[in-house]
Amino acid sequence: MTTDQIVLALFAVVGAAFVVVTLSTSWLLSPKKPSAEKSSTYECGVEPIGPPWVQFRAGYYMFALLFVIFDIETAFFLPWAVIFIRPETSLVVLADMIFFVVILAVGLAYAWKEGALKWR
Repeated sequence: MTTDQIVLALFAVVGAAFVVVTLSTSWLLSPKKPSAEKSSTYECGVEPIGPPWVQFRAGYYMFALLFVIFDIETAFFLPWAVIFIRPETSLVVLADMIFFVVILAVGLAYAWKEGALKWR
């Protein structure tokens, strides 16, 4: 094994151990006295009206998920624009961003075709 592989394996082991230790510590230190008040639904200090388990349309979830995807992709445009305005950048940078936008456009077209963008 090379040094890089050993470092990578060490990071994986330490990362897994960190997750196990923190979750175990949290479970051991947390109070475990269940009561009816602790099990009740809490909405910002306001008494809830109706049952806590209500059905909602999955279309709302899909709409929100698509919003998040297309909202986050705008975060990729700023670094690209900063790099693209430099004179020494090549057409590879432009081609990469065009490829990225095409992938997004295909996803948007698919969502549109499936009717995920219709608010019913």
